[in-house]
Amino acid sequence: MSGLRQYLRKKPIDAILQEAQAESTSEGKQGHLKRVLTVKDLTAMGIAAVVGAGIFSTIGEAAYQGGPGISILFVLTAITCGFSAMCYAEFAARIPVSGSAYTYAYASFGELVAWIIGWDLLMEYAIGNIAVSISWSGYFSNLLAGFHIQLPDYFTMDFLSAYRGYHAALREMATGHALNSLPAQIQIAYHAWVDAPSLPGGIKLIADLPALAIVVFITFLVYIGIKETKLATNLMVALKLLVIIGVIVLGFFYVQPSNWSPFLPNGMGGVMKGVSAVFFAYIGFDAISTTAEECRHPQRDLPLGMMLSLLICTILYILVSLVLTGMVPFHELNVNDPLAFVFQRLGLTHISYVISISAVIATASVLLVFQMGQPRIWMSMSRDGLLPPAFSRIHPRFGTPSFSTIVTGIVVAVPALFMNLQEVTDLTSIGTLFAFVLVCGGILFLPADDHHQARFRVPYINGKWVVPILFIVGVIVFRKQIVGLWIFDDAHPLSVGERLPYLLFIVVAAIISAFTYIKNWSLIPVLGFSSCLYLMTELGYTNWLRFLIWLIIGLVVYFTYSRKHSKLQKNITSQVME
Repeated sequence: MSGLRQYLRKKPIDAILQEAQAESTSEGKQGHLKRVLTVKDLTAMGIAAVVGAGIFSTIGEAAYQGGPGISILFVLTAITCGFSAMCYAEFAARIPVSGSAYTYAYASFGELVAWIIGWDLLMEYAIGNIAVSISWSGYFSNLLAGFHIQLPDYFTMDFLSAYRGYHAALREMATGHALNSLPAQIQIAYHAWVDAPSLPGGIKLIADLPALAIVVFITFLVYIGIKETKLATNLMVALKLLVIIGVIVLGFFYVQPSNWSPFLPNGMGGVMKGVSAVFFAYIGFDAISTTAEECRHPQRDLPLGMMLSLLICTILYILVSLVLTGMVPFHELNVNDPLAFVFQRLGLTHISYVISISAVIATASVLLVFQMGQPRIWMSMSRDGLLPPAFSRIHPRFGTPSFSTIVTGIVVAVPALFMNLQEVTDLTSIGTLFAFVLVCGGILFLPADDHHQARFRVPYINGKWVVPILFIVGVIVFRKQIVGLWIFDDAHPLSVGERLPYLLFIVVAAIISAFTYIKNWSLIPVLGFSSCLYLMTELGYTNWLRFLIWLIIGLVVYFTYSRKHSKLQKNITSQVME
């Protein structure tokens, strides 16, 4: 096998299932994963991953941009995620093993694409976990302050934020502004820098210790067993659902319908500005697919768990967005803690305090599910030889991927101490959308499944005419914007780099339409592929550039280590020699 073909070699589904079966029945030195998860547990994990920082934080930014109409964006995003969820569900039913989109890509596109998506997932989970741990730290510090326990400022933020805030305060004070007149965050950063102890060499000791503490605790919980993780997840989900339902019910009594008018104050353009924030709120439902080898009945339970968690979270998000924008004018919601803010705004401080407690629980549950998912992706990549063997080591007592779990904890905990991640939401979203694009596309390239008729399949709807017609209609409706991509003047200020993602989408959409017409491709995977790719274009050139840099680093790792150690390559080589 030579040339491009060696990088597109696929791993047969039967081989994937046989290897997973061999691993799950192995009672040897390395131990084996434990099948303990049910539909209820999987649904709870999906809710735990989705209902977190999004509903307690980024929903405020989205509502500020789009007004009450942001509820429409939640519906559109849920539909987009629904297309992807159905594709994930079919993959999970046909290939019920750990690895999520990485394993699915290996079976549908081949090894190189599988490596790329696996590398992408490492970025998505790691950066997402870092962001969640930092967010948890902020909620936890505020919660402690409510009990009159004040941690030193220099132990509740990162070094870079303190450094920037300190110098921003100096500049403002140099122009005659008093320190106490500056924004609260700058004041906190200034005091953190001034009060921080100095290490040898004059380096300030500034680190986010609560973020470190929660990552260490969650990593320990994930390390000691899936049963313990399951119990903790179910408990946290029950608590935060009670609080959110309480917020919805109580909030409706304070809704003023006049706040819903106009429903689209900034038009659909304003609504679409919230794409990143809203999509970030949905990240996580796919994480439960990494637990396939720990499900009692994965082919039945995984699809059902995904769909139920997505449906429940969508209903909650729509109701919460309507309540928030009904309780206070939308332009007041650009805050970090919108749920707590609206009740404070109406003088209901006790309710606000309960919401803060729920926010701590919610963000911890997100971290728990993501910290559980990433080691299992590493484990799957290691089984295939693309990562060192230590990453697939299973603890003989706890039945968890021990080495991978520890490494995950280190990769998240250390950056959470010191990193400033102002744009982490967009970078996490683009990684997730890329995974969704490949999963939806992968369904189109799976071999026919002639067996097990009862397991879940994406409903087949012939897209032969629908997709091309939708493409033509889209070109007609948005013809001015498309033409504008080729015009460079004051009325069209976008740079070449900012135009590239949109041009890429148009070209790919045209190609997909042509192939759908020729090959009678299924409508739902095509719509999922196209809608996720479009949402990627809305995340901006800078995030595309950072994402591509990360993928280039991954390709360097693949060609220097993974390609040579690939078990699939070794099997092919041994067959040729025989």
